[in-house]
Amino acid sequence: MACRFILQNLSKRHLLHSTFASRSASTLILAEHEGGSIKAQSLSAVAAASSINGDNPVSLLLAGSGSSLQQAAEKAATCHPSVSQVLVADSDKFAHPLAEPWAKLIQLVQLKGGYSHVIATSGSFGKNILPRAAALLDVSPVTDVVEINGPHQFIRPIYAGNALCTVRYTGANPCMLSVRSTSFPVPPISGDLKSGGASISEVDLSTLDEDSIGKSRFIKLSSEETDRPDLGSARVVVTGGRALKSAENFKMIEKLAEKLGAAVGATRAAVDAGFVPNELQVGQTGKIVAPELYMAFGVSGAIQHLAGMKDSKVIVAVNKDADAPIFQVADYGLVGDLFEVIPELLEKLPEKK
Repeated sequence: MACRFILQNLSKRHLLHSTFASRSASTLILAEHEGGSIKAQSLSAVAAASSINGDNPVSLLLAGSGSSLQQAAEKAATCHPSVSQVLVADSDKFAHPLAEPWAKLIQLVQLKGGYSHVIATSGSFGKNILPRAAALLDVSPVTDVVEINGPHQFIRPIYAGNALCTVRYTGANPCMLSVRSTSFPVPPISGDLKSGGASISEVDLSTLDEDSIGKSRFIKLSSEETDRPDLGSARVVVTGGRALKSAENFKMIEKLAEKLGAAVGATRAAVDAGFVPNELQVGQTGKIVAPELYMAFGVSGAIQHLAGMKDSKVIVAVNKDADAPIFQVADYGLVGDLFEVIPELLEKLPEKK
């Protein structure tokens, strides 16, 4: 009896896999939105989907509630020529990006759509949701992808970015990926998008299991009111390390960033010491950035930090220690006391217009 049961289930699994394989390849993007607009990193996920196969239809999945969701859906429909459909899940359950309801939503949409690929970005949103959704769908996700060489062959960093690993996915559909947004820049979009953009469809949530989505609850969102650009997408990033010694001294980094129109970053040591909140952390366990200019003050260059910023176009480092590892990746380095260098920069740099 046990053998017959196993064989029957294996046959069902094979049939399910064959059914998916027979469908044309298609990609589902887990899109983030805020204030009625699609976030830039979600457009990078669309660019990654185009690398799989330029002819594959791409669907964007948006979830939330209220008028901002509908505004985001309208903008998503015309955000990229590769997008053929926008799926909208409008419910108070998705007012905040909790893993449980989102994972159940992805399972529901996948069972109806039979997508060959599901893609999210490697930010806090994707890292929170993708593994749980993959578990529900009984597949293994490929995380932190930096290059796509085919529908099932990907490159991802290992050993804190010191080596690159080529991964071939051999599991059942969907192939679930998280991609580094900095590795898939969005090319300029021409104005010849199809008229009306992609179709917008409501997701039928009537069959969503209510009992399995209430294990966590949203308490509050804390964010700083600032005019500085977002750390993940800024053209210039100014980062401070533990050498700044205090939260009061770290304000020098913030003043310099304001003069340069830059985002503020920090090492894990500076975050752990309480100088700045953890959303400013750059590194393997923080945010991955690749700005045009990265300025590091008092940053030793630990391997975990380098993993988050070494793809920056130009790296400038200031450190008292001439043997600091940061100088090995820096394009320009200055051995000096940051408490002398930063005030001089603040004095000589013109005010931001």
